[in-house]
Amino acid sequence: MFDPQNVAVVFPGQGSQFAGMGDQWASHATGRTVLDEASDLMGLDLLRACHDESLLATTEFTQPAMLACDVAAFRVLETVTGSRSWIGVAGHSLGEFAALVAAGVLSFGDALGIVTVRGHEMQRAGEQRPGTMSALLGIGAPAATALCDEAREDDVLLVANENSPQQVVISGSVAAVERAEALCAERRIRAVRLPVAGAFHSPLMEPALAPLSRAIDAVVFAPPSFPVAANVTGELVSDPEAMRALLKRHVVAPVLWGACAHALRAAGAETFIEAGPGDVLTKLAKRVVPGARAVAVGSPADVDDLVAGD
Repeated sequence: MFDPQNVAVVFPGQGSQFAGMGDQWASHATGRTVLDEASDLMGLDLLRACHDESLLATTEFTQPAMLACDVAAFRVLETVTGSRSWIGVAGHSLGEFAALVAAGVLSFGDALGIVTVRGHEMQRAGEQRPGTMSALLGIGAPAATALCDEAREDDVLLVANENSPQQVVISGSVAAVERAEALCAERRIRAVRLPVAGAFHSPLMEPALAPLSRAIDAVVFAPPSFPVAANVTGELVSDPEAMRALLKRHVVAPVLWGACAHALRAAGAETFIEAGPGDVLTKLAKRVVPGARAVAVGSPADVDDLVAGD
């Protein structure tokens, strides 16, 4: 029998989306129920919309669509394994909303409502205060911070995602990111520009704070069924009001993903299951928490294989 007692479930965020990402989960009745609910709440055929590359390129659509697929994956995982308890959960950036749904802190409908506002306001903020992001490979947060200090000048530039000791993402004004990328080229550090609509997890997202805070304050945050590792602190959180406060800072604060993974590992996680599109977090887990098992479940068949092979 599948034993979830040493398992942490993690959820990918924006950037892991791909065309048709909901189809596999819709093949399972439990996943289909989640995706149909999302379609009703969003006022569109989500499965069909997920095949539209132009929509998937927008923050406004992709954020709620990713949340729906993450939650559909988790509900199928629950159904197939029969588990309602895990050692903890975490989500990368947007994925934190799926983690909060999984832990029972937010209802799916409330989370989708907040994320719809989040996607809209982050896209607007990106238009009002243009910026971008770049992934730096082969470099850790301390060296990347020093590089940002060197390239910043009078602009905004900071480490926005601390993903692993050898991978970070910087975020800021276009000019500052370009200067940082030029320094990377000189120093043979690989920099990959991300296809995003703004400088996420930086002060350039401040125009989104007020409307997002109102949306967060309008819903109930319940005590979690199991701990959630918060992006803003990298620590496990169990107080629902602390979760509410942290979520209000989410879009301007860096994502401390490596710390989240370590917190779950310290709590006893021996296996990390990535529920949702792609396998980005599975690859990161293998670098951040060596020795832990990391598995991506991208379809109901993957979940069946996980249980059968456990």
